[in-house]
Amino acid sequence: MQLRAGVRAADLGSAGTRPEIPEKAAAFLRQQHLIVAGAADDLGRLWASVLTGPEGFAEAEDDRTIVVDALPAGPLRELFSQERDIGLLAIEPHTRRRMRVNGTAVQAGERLVIWTEQVYSNCPKYIQTREPTAKPTGSPARLGSGTALTAHHQAWIGAADTFFIATGGEGLGADVSHRGGNPGFVKVTGPGSLVFPDYVGNSMYMTLGNLEVNPAAGLLFVDWARGETLHLTGSARVDWDPGDVPGAQRLVRFELKEWIHLADTVSAGWTAPGYHRFNPPT
Repeated sequence: MQLRAGVRAADLGSAGTRPEIPEKAAAFLRQQHLIVAGAADDLGRLWASVLTGPEGFAEAEDDRTIVVDALPAGPLRELFSQERDIGLLAIEPHTRRRMRVNGTAVQAGERLVIWTEQVYSNCPKYIQTREPTAKPTGSPARLGSGTALTAHHQAWIGAADTFFIATGGEGLGADVSHRGGNPGFVKVTGPGSLVFPDYVGNSMYMTLGNLEVNPAAGLLFVDWARGETLHLTGSARVDWDPGDVPGAQRLVRFELKEWIHLADTVSAGWTAPGYHRFNPPT
């Protein structure tokens, strides 16, 4: 993917990955309330979900081990009775900071233990600033599921300024990353299809590289006002012709297989978003 995009790995400099958790990253992780997780289920479908808790609920026990005092909501909750690949994204929207961890995880009681293989940070581009105004009110509850997006879900996605995407492959690990833009940057092209732009980023191409070898993908949309989440699983492919989409270097086209709608997964009620100055127009 880097070669096709005209980027050499050597040009990334310090933007590479490492297996160890730097002390600065451990301190950042300790401060977080929201972590996004991505993994494949037993059918090979990729899902993205969230882990939430008070400050300190995620802790680096040593330079290769993270313990999270929570289990992921919804489609990922029952997956870690045995060790499997996982991607994590600790994100702090109000400071536009984020940290990514890829490795393996297993459930230990009501906790998740992660062994790291790749640890790295990303730039703040396209992250909208927002802060929660309340805590989650209870245990996540399923509001529905299906194979075709409802009119409500289509409107939700079409107005989103943020979503998360999980990718990976058998024997290759799992990864989850952030995507952001002005409302309308994700286009719903049918009850089972979406398209979104790939903007200039860190040139690591973790997500797009995974899609080149395995088209399975999981998308997560958050309703920040209601504290609800919409989890999509399906397949995605890279379209190298960006057309006339402002700021797009290429497009990603997603085809839905199943959706799950959950309530009480994140805090309900966040401050109004502050859009990133580099967001292209929609």
